[in-house]
Amino acid sequence: MPSRRKDLTKEVVLITGGGRGIGRHLAREFAKQGARKVILWGRTEKCLKETAEEISLSGTECHYFLCDVANREEVYKQAKVVREKVGDVTILVNNAAVVHGKSLMDSDDDALLKSQHINTMGQFWTTKAFLPRMLELQHGHVVCINSILSQSPIPGAIDYCTSKASSLAFMESLTLGLLDCPGVGCTTVLPFHTNTEMFQGMRVRFPQLFPPLKSEVVAQRTVDAVRADKAFLYLPWTMHALVLLKSFMPQVALEEIHKFSGSYTCMNTFKGRT
Repeated sequence: MPSRRKDLTKEVVLITGGGRGIGRHLAREFAKQGARKVILWGRTEKCLKETAEEISLSGTECHYFLCDVANREEVYKQAKVVREKVGDVTILVNNAAVVHGKSLMDSDDDALLKSQHINTMGQFWTTKAFLPRMLELQHGHVVCINSILSQSPIPGAIDYCTSKASSLAFMESLTLGLLDCPGVGCTTVLPFHTNTEMFQGMRVRFPQLFPPLKSEVVAQRTVDAVRADKAFLYLPWTMHALVLLKSFMPQVALEEIHKFSGSYTCMNTFKGRT
């Protein structure tokens, strides 16, 4: 049965990686759906400022702060600043991520660590910073923009797939841990390849069958899932079938599917940014 949608007019939303890509569209959508305040975190001031000005012009109060979620001390420090200057965060959206798109042997050690620190450990620090107050208020929501690659990895993006799998385990555990906490929920979004600057150059063998998702669509569906208190969201819905097939098909069959779909070579022309 369709559930009653949550009212966002009293919500203070913080989005990591909020300056561009999906993060920027998330800020637009939360503002469009009536969020009281939107807070952007990121590492590039120019992008953050542009997005904050756009959201403010739309009529929603918007603030931005420079923060690298991989830096634990910086996260805790900026969380304190946010509470003092803006107020309590009631919706935390962990969106910040990086991808290097290389095989294990071609990857720089520091780059591998960077992926794990931002894509996985950053969620530990931001959630520890804001969840306690949500529990006190008995009101809040933790959102993770994950990836279908957390459950169906591809070659050539070992750092990203590994970090997203860890991130998914974090969210599954957190979601179960909050079942007895009234008023506080979780949403994990697992989209297929999304057409963003970060994945520039990634090639899908059959784009007509599996077209890249648009960032604005991911943002719209994410906000709708938050309003509906939906725990897990697969985009598109056909990704459910992929996960189901993987659960019972033998490894040799999965390898043939990967060969047919071209996932072995999809990162060969990767030009993304970190």
